[in-house]
Amino acid sequence: MAYKDMTVLVVDDFLTMRRIVRKILRDLEFQNIIEAEDGTAAVDVLKSTKIDLIVSDWNMPKMTGLDLLKHVRSQDDIKDMPFLMITAEAQKENIIEAVKAKVSNYIVKPFTAATLEEKLAKIVPK
Repeated sequence: MAYKDMTVLVVDDFLTMRRIVRKILRDLEFQNIIEAEDGTAAVDVLKSTKIDLIVSDWNMPKMTGLDLLKHVRSQDDIKDMPFLMITAEAQKENIIEAVKAKVSNYIVKPFTAATLEEKLAKIVPK
């Protein structure tokens, strides 16, 4: 599936960060981008919309990115969905926890457009 045909869910409690990620995704030819301000809102989107890829922040109120990841992996219909975690935490134990929860890939903030593109290419064939 080409990037332009995929629907991406960008989850972050900071509007600025969502805008940055959205711009990079647009530059990579993603056209269908939906935003959610936290994991709880993301779960609502997942119930009503077919999503092909999630790009989520780790630290958010209400429901963290890790909890969202665990939720996605527990749902039979979406458990294999590519999930890219963005985190400000470069601590090894956090990364290990995300890997145990079957994160597809992760990025540590701050990151460049090239880094996001590289990480996406590893989990979503172009």
